[in-house]
Amino acid sequence: MTTHPFEAVTHTPAVEPLLDRLGTVFRRFDDQDSGCTSYGLLASGQRWFVKTASTPEAVPSLDRAISVHGAISHPAVVPLVHSFTTDIGPALVHPWTSGEVLYHPTRSRHGGRVAPGSPMARFRAQPVAHVDIALQTLLSAHLAVEDAGYVAVDLYDGCMLYDFERHRMMLCDLDEYRPGPFELEADRLPGSSRYMAPEEFVRGSVIDIRTTVFNLGRALRLLLDSGDEENQWRGTPAQLAVIAEATAPEPGNRLPSVRALADAWQAAGKR
Repeated sequence: MTTHPFEAVTHTPAVEPLLDRLGTVFRRFDDQDSGCTSYGLLASGQRWFVKTASTPEAVPSLDRAISVHGAISHPAVVPLVHSFTTDIGPALVHPWTSGEVLYHPTRSRHGGRVAPGSPMARFRAQPVAHVDIALQTLLSAHLAVEDAGYVAVDLYDGCMLYDFERHRMMLCDLDEYRPGPFELEADRLPGSSRYMAPEEFVRGSVIDIRTTVFNLGRALRLLLDSGDEENQWRGTPAQLAVIAEATAPEPGNRLPSVRALADAWQAAGKR
């Protein structure tokens, strides 16, 4: 287990005074539309990412994240090394991970995926071989999700952290992932409609691993294209056929598991 400066911390009334005592805050992310405030902290000679709830509405998501990280472990999932409570709710401590989030929604700015120089535009301009590796990593991580009995919720490009120097994909902010299958008790699940399956918008529907297959199919489609209009496909025709099956509107017509999707994707990618 990685040694970290939060070892003895179980509760603090407010997080910022604690961080000031432990080290130096070098980044503050407080314009998020998630209801969370996060910090980059330099302490004990290492960098850490600390995520806290800034609104009561964000507390259940952070509580859920603790369970997610207790169940799911994969080299491409940024680990949770510690958690403690504040007077508002939980605080999560992750190692600082190099890279750029492919899409970073905030309260004051939306969009920007296709803007020149944006992380997503730069990712889409990578050689196809680099994108292929990133997508294989995405699928591999979700094999661990499937093996843990969880399903993806709110999977989108804001969960994808890409290191352009190392050509490495990591996943973060999987806070909404849940044990599955489950019945949707709200009018819709949280998430980006670009990635969501039809059943995620229907109260009483069953959310299961085929929903995750749909989410992943959409991620494959959007990341292996040169733009948001989905008319500049960079993959093979066989891969496009796999995506079509993964994203069939009726869950029963989709590939039945992440394993089936990963196997089909690997076979279809042979150029």
